Order: sequence, then C-alpha cells, then structure tokens
Amino acid sequence: MRSPLWSRETMGDLLARTFVGTLFILLSISILVEFRRTGRITGLFFLVSEALVVVLTIVRRRAHLVDRSIGAAILTTLSVVGPPLLRPGTGASLAPDAFTVVLSCLGLALVILGKATLGRSFGIVPANRGIVARGPYTLVRHPIYAGYLISHLAVLLAYPRPVNVAIVVIADSALIWRALIEERVLACDSDYQAYCRRVSWHLVPGVF
Repeated sequence: MRSPLWSRETMGDLLARTFVGTLFILLSISILVEFRRTGRITGLFFLVSEALVVVLTIVRRRAHLVDRSIGAAILTTLSVVGPPLLRPGTGASLAPDAFTVVLSCLGLALVILGKATLGRSFGIVPANRGIVARGPYTLVRHPIYAGYLISHLAVLLAYPRPVNVAIVVIADSALIWRALIEERVLACDSDYQAYCRRVSWHLVPGVF
C-alpha cells in the first residue's frame, strides 16, 4: 500500500507540473498574438526559454533533499509565476528590436547551455538532485538564473509597461533569493562544498 506521504508528494509534483504547463500556454497565446500583430521576435526567444522550463520540469529526477519551508515555497512561486505573466504592449520599446533580440539570444543561449548541462537535475523548488560542476557551472553557481535575468531585461526593454517592470522586480528579486536558498540546501553535500571552494560567484563573475 502506498504511504500517505508518498501520495501527497506525488500529487504535489503533479500539480506543480500542471501549473507550470498552464502558465506556459497562457504566455504562448499572448506572445504569438503579439508576434502576428507586430512581427517583433524578442518575445519568441523568451517563449523558447520558458518552454525549456516546462520540458525539464516534466523529465526531472526525484530529489534527494527538498526545502519544503514556507519561505522557499513563496520565493519559488514568485520567481516562477512572474515571468509568464509578462505581456507585450502597444507602446514604443526602449531599445531597437535588433538590440533586444541580441540580448534575448544571449540570455537564451546561457539558459539553454545551463539547462542542457543540468539535464534531469533541473528543478524548481530548492532541492538536491545531484551536483553538476561542469560547463557554465565552472564560472558561476547559477548560470540559468543569470540567463533569466538577461532575458527579462530584454523583455523589459522591448515591452516597458509599468506592470512588466513591477513583475520583473518582484520575480527576479525572488529568483536571486531563491538561488541563495538553493545553496543553503546543497551546503550539506560535501561535493557541493568542494564545488563552492572552486566557484565563488553566484550569478555574475567578479560582481556577485
């Protein structure tokens, strides 16, 4: 007989995957409608980045250790729910489309490289799904999050709506805090301790 704890964990995992998928569908509809209207492709790169979240959330491996605290849950929710709520606008952008496309490509490339390196160790809630210390992880501890920050900046420059600014400030602040919580969860792993001694920067080499 399956234990109640196992059933709750499985149900929670299923709900999380369904929730992420639903947000992605809503984001896809909004961006594709805007692309048909304006032809601006910055949003399409952002859509690809978010699609990777859905795919890797589905195929991720079970975690060895998960932070189930209320604080971690709130920060994770804010950082995950925020970006799919960004919406294109009808106003002028703050930078040429060519510039925001290049910036989006840079952020997307970093996200793809980070996620491809992480593979099934990718997760949303702070957890230990195995230590990865190769590729872009030899430069910073959270290359995927760094890519997100770049991509979100590109979206803001392309669609500088006040609501988008508010969403990015809240979501990315939560994202940075979430990164630090993930490190706290992983800190009890001796392999991660050794990794942190080699890689000291969280997001930006030489800065943070």
